[in-house]
Amino acid sequence: MNKPSTNSKWHYFRRQTRAALRDTELLLREFQWPLLAFAGAVFGGGMLYNYLAIQAGESTGGLAKATYHVLGLVFLSPLGEFPNAWYLQIFYFLIPIIGISILAQGVADFGILLFNRRARSKEWEMAVASTFDNHIIVVGLGHLGYRVVQHLHSMEEEVVAIEINPQTDLAASVKDLGVPVIADDAARESILTAANIFQARAIMLCTQNDSLNLQIALKARDLNPNIQVVIRIFDDDFAHSLKEQFGFQAMSATATASPVFAAAAAGVDMTRPIIVEGRPLNLARMEIGVQSLLATLTVEEVEQKFNVSIVLIRHQDKSLLFHPQADHLIKTGDTIAVLGTAKEINTVSQSNG
Repeated sequence: MNKPSTNSKWHYFRRQTRAALRDTELLLREFQWPLLAFAGAVFGGGMLYNYLAIQAGESTGGLAKATYHVLGLVFLSPLGEFPNAWYLQIFYFLIPIIGISILAQGVADFGILLFNRRARSKEWEMAVASTFDNHIIVVGLGHLGYRVVQHLHSMEEEVVAIEINPQTDLAASVKDLGVPVIADDAARESILTAANIFQARAIMLCTQNDSLNLQIALKARDLNPNIQVVIRIFDDDFAHSLKEQFGFQAMSATATASPVFAAAAAGVDMTRPIIVEGRPLNLARMEIGVQSLLATLTVEEVEQKFNVSIVLIRHQDKSLLFHPQADHLIKTGDTIAVLGTAKEINTVSQSNG
């Protein structure tokens, strides 16, 4: 097994740090009420103490000093002498009890949740997911969804998974790949938001419920109009209709081999793999656009750089060239057929743009 590169380790460290900061931010929001209650006790107590002291004829030095005095009382460090008025004396005993009770409970709960993230697995996974961008969201971790995640990972795509009832072993296997798994209902807008749908490149609906897949697909497109939608549909005619009406890449049950499904989300037109001497190879079709980095390269340069084979080139005039020569130049407007592993083909596709 190849060891992770230094860049991969640094990328992982940065993501975990960002997730930790995001998670801490969410915790602070969750505990804003104890903090506000403590602040209210201090400032409210300062105002009340200042008023009562004036009524008793004792000097406080003003509202600001009275508030500071109350803050000192909370931590059992009074600034002045013990008062003579009986109601101010009661104040000296009540304020520490009230302040410490509010503060201690809030700090204790915050500390437990902050340093025991395993007890908040869902919140932590959501915090990690919020750090992703240009990623692919996979909804449904059944047989197809699990295989799709594996293939996307092998293609070095960044993935966030959502499953309402994840199986423990399966979810653990996915997390071992560095893929956050959000255990909740993807039909909820807040969960799609937690998966950072706004920055996602594509969403794949892999559940076995056609209506649920369609519901989530429409909601995802509403939240992110530019997102690519790949949806599993069991009926061939329905799949065709969705593609015609909504522009979804709908794939029927007969076409949902996980490598093909994963390639669709990555934006690659790729066939199912064939095994050649123990190595799974796929054939992919790519159109060379104006922005493609492959244009002006020779067949040999592409094959050596990406470790793939170009088996066919179709020119703009529709002429076909099988097994092109090594020095043949790839041009804008060409369509090429590339043979390689899913990971290698995905790398070529990213350079093609």
